[in-house]
Amino acid sequence: MEAKISAALTIKYEDVGQGSPVVLLHAFPLCRAMWQPQIDAISKEYRVLAPDLRGFGGTSAFEGTPSIEQMADDIVALLDALNIQEPVALAGLSMGGYVALALARKYPQRLRALILADTRAEPDTAEGKAKRDEMIQLAESKGALAVAEQMAPNLLTAATREKQPLIMEEVVTMGAAQTPTGIANALRALRDRPDARVWLSEIKVPTLVIVGSEDALTPVAMAQTLQKGITGAWLITIHEAGHLSNLEHPTAFNQAVLSFLRSL
Repeated sequence: MEAKISAALTIKYEDVGQGSPVVLLHAFPLCRAMWQPQIDAISKEYRVLAPDLRGFGGTSAFEGTPSIEQMADDIVALLDALNIQEPVALAGLSMGGYVALALARKYPQRLRALILADTRAEPDTAEGKAKRDEMIQLAESKGALAVAEQMAPNLLTAATREKQPLIMEEVVTMGAAQTPTGIANALRALRDRPDARVWLSEIKVPTLVIVGSEDALTPVAMAQTLQKGITGAWLITIHEAGHLSNLEHPTAFNQAVLSFLRSL
């Protein structure tokens, strides 16, 4: 499905199931398709919305300075376009988690619950920013496939790469299907995002933090920072999962999410 928000913005999204809305925000450098195992499971009990974030999948590219806040604004614009005024349960993984945090800060009245998976509150370090810049150059000079091939080993555990090669192939294929411009602009938004630790205490909705026990990009310690910073937050660790815990161990991930949603 697609929603024409303005002359400059069309958002592609999945809209499956009925009931209280659950919104899923994808990781970098992927698209809404990464959520298919969750869409299948969660839509049996809830209405699931899974949009492509700005510049990914079928959603329009950034105009002006790329930012995580703009991505959050886009999600609220989509909810408005679909006439969803009731508070939603918002789940974001990695980059999607940064967008979810930005939305929670700017639009707290739009949330009934928050799920932060394999993400963090900390901003990029100087070294991290430099790596983003290197990847921007890679995207612009070599294309999306080069970025996907470089990133994929860090997104999945060694066991997943060896024993479930189809997941590795899916991640690389999905990343390679994105545009170099979309990837580069997202990297700029990721690089320049603010430190969310200073306002975690403002989050008042029920919150679940999920992390893969072997997440190399946003390790367990960063998930613990989120849990400690958000009053009453729960933390669930998905054992033997890396950064894309939803794809590596979908059954455990889905169970954690559904148990949390049913408790609301």
